[in-house]
Amino acid sequence: MGIFDALNTSVGGLQAQSFALQNISGNIANAQTTGYKGITTAFSDLIPDSTAPNRQVAGGVTAYATATISSQGTVSASTVGTYMAITGDGFFNVQAPTGRVDNQPQFSGVTYYTRRGDFQVNANGNLVNSAGYYLMGVPVDPKTGNPLGNVPQVLQFQNNFVPAQATSTLQYAANLPAVPTTLSSPTATAGTITAAGGLNPSDFTNNFNPLVVGTPAPPRTDNTTSGSPAMNQQTPPVAITSATKLSGTAPSNSLPTGFAAGDTITVNTQTIEFYDSGAGGSAGSTPNTTYLDLATSTVGNLLSSIGTITGQAPTIDASTGAITLHTGTANDLTISSASSGWTSMGFGATTNIARGGGGTPGAGVVIANDQTIFQQESISGGAVTVYDATGTAVNLQLRWAKTDSASLGAGHADTWNMFYQANPNATGTQAAWINVGTNFTFGTNGQLSSPVGSSITIPSVSVGTQSLGNLTLNLGTGGLTQYASSGGNATVNAINQNGYAAGQLQSVAVNNDGIVVGTFSNGQNLSLAKVSLSHFNGTNYLKALDGGAYAVTDESGPAIAGAAGHINGSSLEGSNTDIADEFTKLIVTQQAYSANTKVITTANSMVQDLLNVLR
Repeated sequence: MGIFDALNTSVGGLQAQSFALQNISGNIANAQTTGYKGITTAFSDLIPDSTAPNRQVAGGVTAYATATISSQGTVSASTVGTYMAITGDGFFNVQAPTGRVDNQPQFSGVTYYTRRGDFQVNANGNLVNSAGYYLMGVPVDPKTGNPLGNVPQVLQFQNNFVPAQATSTLQYAANLPAVPTTLSSPTATAGTITAAGGLNPSDFTNNFNPLVVGTPAPPRTDNTTSGSPAMNQQTPPVAITSATKLSGTAPSNSLPTGFAAGDTITVNTQTIEFYDSGAGGSAGSTPNTTYLDLATSTVGNLLSSIGTITGQAPTIDASTGAITLHTGTANDLTISSASSGWTSMGFGATTNIARGGGGTPGAGVVIANDQTIFQQESISGGAVTVYDATGTAVNLQLRWAKTDSASLGAGHADTWNMFYQANPNATGTQAAWINVGTNFTFGTNGQLSSPVGSSITIPSVSVGTQSLGNLTLNLGTGGLTQYASSGGNATVNAINQNGYAAGQLQSVAVNNDGIVVGTFSNGQNLSLAKVSLSHFNGTNYLKALDGGAYAVTDESGPAIAGAAGHINGSSLEGSNTDIADEFTKLIVTQQAYSANTKVITTANSMVQDLLNVLR
């Protein structure tokens, strides 16, 4: 190797450094290019053949490009919903149009790959990035969310229409108050279901018991009424007692206006008749008649006789003398008497008292005539807009009624029924509210103990003229509870449904799962497609194309569906160029280039010296 070889080697060095400079300039120029992957320069020496190691000389140099496709660029957030970036391994599948027919792009079927994720929807509904590449993916059924196939295709979202979906499921979560406050509870008799904030079926029209269909009629219970305060004819008068005589003269512990022989009191279908043995009277023998002797009988004897008929004796208030009558559980009470003695005991000519409880088995319906009492003995459970099969919106109103309370004693448990409004315009005996048909029972810990499971079916739901069919009420785990509430109201934590009206596509966006989500005019956000990703065994051997796209080569291997990388919606991956690093390389390249020119200058001087010798 001689002077002329040195000249050739230096020229090769200049070419290699020029190649490096070209790559550096390209990297710097694309420092702001979305998804750009820089190209570095690698140098390789060229060693001439030699007959012996000690005759080996330094050779020339060649330069070649090294891709950095696998190097991640900085990911930054964007306000554009269709922008996306890949964090980690992977490429978007794209195609480039080869022409247009009737203003529609035509494709050759060749798939390219890119990291440039600045896609936006064009006039034809395609997602196209700034370099003109069309995004590919797998369409998704908007109703089920299931992919429609597994082969990626160019995505297009234009005039997408989603048909109406009838509501089939309600997602419900609420806390029911341990002691509900209804309009009726503050004034109800203590110890009753109404006072406990519940619903009393006996307050409803006969044959229209609102409890769950088939629920046995409530057992008959005793009912009471109290007369006016009653005084005797002592001086001064005091309240009558069981020892007060039914007849006597003042001053004595007797009724002011006593009973007379022949007076009667009718208790239901039986009679109590009075006689006076002191005046020669005697007891009769009329059937269903009890006889009391005025010469010896007291108020206590009379009340005992009434109690024998009703099954529960009346009582006397010791401070006022007021008598409390009991119906007992066998019959309603009707008691009448024209006697002034009965009047002096604090009652009118006729007293009617209905027993508590009773009625008819549960019919599961509240008729229009009973709406007022129903509203007074129940609490709101929220409302939700649901949809029938045509997409017509229906307002579904819910109410809760407590039908049993553990506070009533042994044999009772906290139980609730849910109702929905079936006909807001119901009249007379038309159904206004329907019981959903389930008893919701809670344990002492406030947790739902029955029904077991996370959902129930509400059969054949109709609201007005709109039929909704069977609805599934999903409560989830712990979704329905009964804890104390200061206001005595139900706290509805969630009430959602899965129906919607028909809608037209208005916009699309890509979420962090790589799903293209469409926003429709009906307010629904539905999945439309899944963005496809691919990866390669030889990522850095892909062939770079204009616009940040890459083509498959033999060295890269074929595309492999899927990727370990993750899509970030509303984000962009920037260039992976490091400006500081490129400037450092630029300085080194400049110095190397200058050094090669110096070698050429020196070699040229040596050649001139040789030529001068020959002269």
